[in-house]
Amino acid sequence: MGRRLKAEHGIVCSLPGQTFGYFGWPSVARTGDGTLVVASSGLRTEHVCPFGKTVLNFSDDAGRTWSQPRVVNDSPLDDRDAGILCLGGKRLLLSWFTSDTRRYFDQARPSLSGEAIARWQEALGAWTDDLVARHLGSWVRLSDDALTWGEPIRVPVSTPHGPIALAGGELLYLGKAGFAAGDQQRGEILSCRSADGGRTWSELGCVPTHEGTLPANYHEPHVVELDSGRLVGMIRFEASGDDDPAAEHTFHLFQTSSDDGGATWTPATPTGVYGSPPHLLRHSSGAIVCVYGYRREPYGQRMMISRDGGESWDADWILRDDGPDWDLGYPASVEMPDGSVLTVYYQKHRAGEKPSLLWSRWALP
Repeated sequence: MGRRLKAEHGIVCSLPGQTFGYFGWPSVARTGDGTLVVASSGLRTEHVCPFGKTVLNFSDDAGRTWSQPRVVNDSPLDDRDAGILCLGGKRLLLSWFTSDTRRYFDQARPSLSGEAIARWQEALGAWTDDLVARHLGSWVRLSDDALTWGEPIRVPVSTPHGPIALAGGELLYLGKAGFAAGDQQRGEILSCRSADGGRTWSELGCVPTHEGTLPANYHEPHVVELDSGRLVGMIRFEASGDDDPAAEHTFHLFQTSSDDGGATWTPATPTGVYGSPPHLLRHSSGAIVCVYGYRREPYGQRMMISRDGGESWDADWILRDDGPDWDLGYPASVEMPDGSVLTVYYQKHRAGEKPSLLWSRWALP
């Protein structure tokens, strides 16, 4: 059942009663002056809709209070799964992907009100094939001051929490390939590298699949760099609809590693841990912290920790288990100056509400 961590909980942003009050899939970064920045897909109507925007919330008091959501990206399509990375000082890299919601309208229609259907029809009616082709894919934007942002830069892969900064100054992006073509299911897990702060990207190598599995089983990876230079990656693994439709929403963590900067990877290997998607943090103690959503009862957010470079894991530490349903998760963490960990995620306060952005602050066990 898991062991419970002592944690303090709070709210980043909550608008549960508003039509455009759905927030999800956040990431968190800490700038050079200590400001916390949370990026998410927000001001949307529901889990799948045409209206998602990339929004930022800021805190200058270690997460006690937060700014109102600031829209920094609003493409014509649904902007989803925002990552945020500090590049030093106030410099930030924002990542996200866009979705062609037209493919989901027929599936969603039975659960929508007449008013909601009209909103969808108005939005989707403006989407031409040419417009979708121009805006569909995975993207990053850069900022020198957390206020103004450069033009979107197309990238070959996507993952919810975006790329990481390597010790040598380059960026590494372990993500799902295929987004440029609009097929977000079939692509392999691919690593890419940027030597110019995210402006251009080169492809490195793919993660080999576990025996008996397909690329369609692998999604939403994250990666961390160890002092040795080894890269340790975790991947969301799930049965595809082609394999077992009933198992489509069960997901587990698979692990991979690279000792040559991401050019080659070990085959993805099951960890035996239920939950996903992962976010990895290299703590100043040397431990690797992996947080993940838990979409079985009791619903909530969990953590596992490795003190031997990912060779073994102490799993299923419970951050919280009070989620009213499965629509939650995507936690991401940042270390605070005192060594504690601040983890942000999305979850509903009560059944029937739209999800909010929440945080938990805790110490390593």
